[in-house]
Amino acid sequence: MTLVTNLGAASGLPLATLLSSITVSENQPLTAMSNQQSAYNAKLSAYGIIQNALSTLQVAAAQLGNPALFQNVTATAGTTSVLSATATTTAGIGNYAINVSQLAQAHSLATAGVASTTAAVGSGTVTLQFGSISGGTLDPASGKYSGATFTADSTRAAASITIDSSNNTLVGIRDAINKNTALGVTASIVNDGSNTPNRLVLTSTQTGATSTMKISVSGDAALSNLLSNDPAGTQNLQQTVEGKNAQMTVNGIAVTSASNTVKEAVQGVTMTLTGTGASSLSLQSNTATVQAAISNFVTTYNSLQTLTKQYTAFNTAAQTQAPLTGDATLRNIQTRIRDTMNTPQPPSGSGAPLTMLAQIGVTFQADGTMAIDSTKLTSALTTNLSGVQNLFSSTSGATGFGSTMSTLLTGFTASNGPLKSATDGLNSSLKTLATQMTSTQSLISTTIARYTKQFTDLDTLIAGMNQTSSYLTQQFAALNDTSSK
Repeated sequence: MTLVTNLGAASGLPLATLLSSITVSENQPLTAMSNQQSAYNAKLSAYGIIQNALSTLQVAAAQLGNPALFQNVTATAGTTSVLSATATTTAGIGNYAINVSQLAQAHSLATAGVASTTAAVGSGTVTLQFGSISGGTLDPASGKYSGATFTADSTRAAASITIDSSNNTLVGIRDAINKNTALGVTASIVNDGSNTPNRLVLTSTQTGATSTMKISVSGDAALSNLLSNDPAGTQNLQQTVEGKNAQMTVNGIAVTSASNTVKEAVQGVTMTLTGTGASSLSLQSNTATVQAAISNFVTTYNSLQTLTKQYTAFNTAAQTQAPLTGDATLRNIQTRIRDTMNTPQPPSGSGAPLTMLAQIGVTFQADGTMAIDSTKLTSALTTNLSGVQNLFSSTSGATGFGSTMSTLLTGFTASNGPLKSATDGLNSSLKTLATQMTSTQSLISTTIARYTKQFTDLDTLIAGMNQTSSYLTQQFAALNDTSSK
């Protein structure tokens, strides 16, 4: 409220100073409420920061509580020119001898040469079907079979294209084939340098013996003579590449694959074949990932401890406290976390039983933070990974430090958890306080306005009396002067 700064000027009384002192006194309850409001807001802010830290710790704990973390396997090929490999969580630890004798190939056919790529060839319907060739003999020079049998692949439907005046050139046929992806074939034109150099080359988009092409033509003779090809009958095209399966052995066991990407020949492993020859395949646990997850948990736990100390500190020299000094909610959260971390886990599963974090080199320090003995942790991961897994995570996900901590921390930050209850209480208090402050401010304003009016009236009254006194004094002085003459 704006004070009347010239109050008392007329009367000479210190009315402005007196009104200022009264205003300060009347504002004391409002000041106390404002301080309380600031304290509540600081507490809310601190709760928000603590909640974020708890959520981060929960994510780190959940990672350790996930059994898949401990099933992380790294696949390493001994000869990278032969194969590369990746492993999933279902892969087991072990070493394998791989020998690749043949890579998978895509079937390829070439037409007889034509003089021009833009001259009309013929029209009709071209139908492609995939299957496998058995028996018979292949003439390497002509690229044609005699006495062979073609067996259609029942899992792949035949597909057709129409050749008419809009696409009946070699270029047009090529483009029509490439536009129709349902055919499962790519087409290109190769110039072999002869008098009729232009040859249409068709290549299956899939590798394997069952991706051998059979081409049927219904239409004029010219188109049929160019494209019709039955491995068990009339063959107007030359086979330039035979459709083949990949052939390999895994620890001496024969394996055949239509693709050079071989899945599940070793459980949980995908091998990509890049050459023929022998190679070892090593599947080892990726303990580095587990170690990083444990280190991350310890780091996030220590960050929470640092924040907790910051927000519960008390400065003895200045006699000031942090927003959450003595806060029961945070103290209860700290106690429950520490109790959970110090409660032995029931031994389960395979491997040497581990029940406490200290057994793998994770210990509490005097200041409440955690530390890792890297040598001890590395040894535990190398020699007893299954025991470490059981320490943090069971198959059911119900026990283990990671699982139990994740559940506990989720409860703290849940919509019905202690932090939510505490913040709801603070917000309710802030709302009530805001109402009280508005009411108090109104009362103070009314009181100061009353005092201001009273002091103004008093100032006016005293000023008038002073003027009367001065006038009378002058009159008496004048009378005395007259009587003395």
